[in-house]
Amino acid sequence: MRYPAVFFDRDGVLNEDFGYVYRAQDFVWKAGAIESIRSFKRKGYLLYVITNQSGVARGFYSEEDVRKLHMWMNDELQQIIGEKVDGFYYCPHHPFLGSSAYTCDCECRKPKPGLIEKALSNGRINLQESFLIGDKSTDLLAAKAIGMKGYLFQGENLFDFCKSIGVV
Repeated sequence: MRYPAVFFDRDGVLNEDFGYVYRAQDFVWKAGAIESIRSFKRKGYLLYVITNQSGVARGFYSEEDVRKLHMWMNDELQQIIGEKVDGFYYCPHHPFLGSSAYTCDCECRKPKPGLIEKALSNGRINLQESFLIGDKSTDLLAAKAIGMKGYLFQGENLFDFCKSIGVV
């Protein structure tokens, strides 16, 4: 069976974007983010986070730091609302900055759709009923490239935004 999914960009959508957030002590949930996650889960949506993390390429933090933060996010959600994100997908690359191991023009860095394609490969997602919420044009371009709706969030409260576009 296939389910509708919500794809969230991370920094600026689910959490305040202070620039290169990779530690739990620096992570602040955006207003309405947890409420949005709860609402989507109750409606039967799968939830995915897709995020460019060029801080890895730039040497600011490691891939392990990214994975630890994502595990912490799910632990927090489990404690607060009894729900979790179904999958986290991140791009550690940058096309021209950073160390050689991560400096490349990859297929996973938004605006390319590689992160979404990875999530779709699990076979559980109904693409026609799914959408993405991002805070940059690159997020929307990734959604468009895969044939999915994208919504540009630039507000203060994610739940209020989701209500305003009629998805919660």
